[in-house]
Amino acid sequence: MTDMIFPGKTLLDTDGNRVQAHGGSLFYENGTYYFYGENKEKTDGRSKVWTWGVLCYSSRDLVHWKKEGYLIPPELKDKTSLLHPFHYLDRPHIVRCRATGKYVCWLKFSAKKEFCFAVLVADRFLGPYRMVRERYRPFGLAAGDFDILLCSDGKNYLYFADNVKKNVVACELSEDCTEVKGSYRTYYDGLTVPYCREGIAVFEEKGGIYLLTSGMSGYVPNPSRAARLDGALGELTDLGDPHLYDESGASFHSQISSVFRHPEHPDVLIALADRWIPSLTFRAGEVRRNMNAIAACCSRKYHAKLRDILALARLPLNCRRVNTSLADYVWLPMSVQDGRPVIAWREAWSLGELMEQGVCNANATFIGKEGNK
Repeated sequence: MTDMIFPGKTLLDTDGNRVQAHGGSLFYENGTYYFYGENKEKTDGRSKVWTWGVLCYSSRDLVHWKKEGYLIPPELKDKTSLLHPFHYLDRPHIVRCRATGKYVCWLKFSAKKEFCFAVLVADRFLGPYRMVRERYRPFGLAAGDFDILLCSDGKNYLYFADNVKKNVVACELSEDCTEVKGSYRTYYDGLTVPYCREGIAVFEEKGGIYLLTSGMSGYVPNPSRAARLDGALGELTDLGDPHLYDESGASFHSQISSVFRHPEHPDVLIALADRWIPSLTFRAGEVRRNMNAIAACCSRKYHAKLRDILALARLPLNCRRVNTSLADYVWLPMSVQDGRPVIAWREAWSLGELMEQGVCNANATFIGKEGNK
């Protein structure tokens, strides 16, 4: 079983320590996988530390992970720096720019309503990275969760949540991937918390562009949504929840952070997600009541029973008071079936199995205890 991936189980590095790469992504280069993300080791719910830099791990098999250290170390001396641990760094995304060959890292920040990006570049994936844009707000909008797509049309695109208008913004990036260009369009307009979208992940599959998002309910897990775009900035068609046979109604108690396509095996797609509070579990009916109660607190359009509203006091809706140093990961194979992204639960799986069987068959036939036909 040493070559198996166990979704939702604690992931340890080769030194026996918890892997800290939350809101993370996978990058593959020269036979090596890199897993990077937010270091939450000091985010215990009592301190002001949100993210202690961006850590990176390497592996040859997606199972055994060696700690490589910081891609983006925390800045400890200058509290005004965005890289200081109090500035709420989130969801790093790194792409290798096709035009320049540089590695471009985008970071999101949300301390004191900053809602901005920083953009850094490096000559090597492992860095060092230097900042080229600081407190960057595309089109003057309030930056939220995001993802970057290097599209097959030769252009680069940015998709991000607007933290004020609560919609999703899509726009083209410059050739060097460091800034936006042209105009933008919006999706999911007019939605109320918690139904507005965040936790954005985008990928391209057989000419289609797909957008995965979560609702906005703090660290309370909620149903994901999948959508297909008619072109990178085209019309959006909502496709419903991609999680197949999900009895929890809460994305297998996780929040998607990114989608990884294997560059050497393009049929292999892996949905990466965080299980922010492993002890927090629900059934679908409870999730619906939670979501409705949150909506009723945010808008007069919704109504909820008083007991459901009072029950919200027991939930981790204030993300800044939650211990996420013990958060786990949920990595699951994903396929696109009949034009719809599908993620099915599996107790364990291996990369070799996916390559041999195909993700589509694996999703259709391996469903563990968290999913029920």
